[in-house]
Amino acid sequence: MHRRTIGSSILLLICALCTLCARPSFAASNDASAPSVMDEKMHACTTCHGVQGQGRNNDYFPRIAGKPADYLFNQLTAFRDGGRTYPPMGYLLAFLPDEYLHKISQYFADLQPPYPNPDTNPLPQATLDYGKQLVMQGDAKRGIPACAACHGAHLTGQQPGIPGLLGLHASYIAGQMGTWRSGTRHALATDCMHSIAVKLNDKDITAVSSWLARQPRPADPRPVPRLPGKLPLACGSQPE
Repeated sequence: MHRRTIGSSILLLICALCTLCARPSFAASNDASAPSVMDEKMHACTTCHGVQGQGRNNDYFPRIAGKPADYLFNQLTAFRDGGRTYPPMGYLLAFLPDEYLHKISQYFADLQPPYPNPDTNPLPQATLDYGKQLVMQGDAKRGIPACAACHGAHLTGQQPGIPGLLGLHASYIAGQMGTWRSGTRHALATDCMHSIAVKLNDKDITAVSSWLARQPRPADPRPVPRLPGKLPLACGSQPE
């Protein structure tokens, strides 16, 4: 426990130091469009999320590269304003204005670094088959839509505000589903993910997260353009 506390303190110190370099300078806002300048300013993000936002091999720092810019902006404002709670992120973003958060979001949305290797931890095939069924077909009897109905047939996300689900660790996906279900993570109203997650049990979450983490990098990892028609549920991050 003592070692973990020291490690957490060091992480907070690193993030705090990086933040000093990352604060925007609007007196020289024309520099923000230069990739080399933004690379330098993004050290506070890439220290934890990887040099190109590809994520780390743990539950805390997921892949953020290549996700829709509006989705990333919504997450940044949620951390800043209390919709999501993680102290290092809250500290980093506490005083950053929307204008700069949009620049951060677009910076990472434009990146497509390599995907990690798929998860290979042994699990019963029945669990993986069940996860695939929920992801691709949902469960109409329980009012659970397919993940693919919103996140796209190849699960790479949908513009402007729905993220891809690939390139993430199973434990991270499961953890986020748990926070949606408990209501400790919030999104723009109507919070469609909370509406779905409260219908999922632990078996569902394990199956879905495990199957998703085993999928290979898609041929085209970019989010698809906005799909025609309405979503299965009203969703504040993807207004009609």
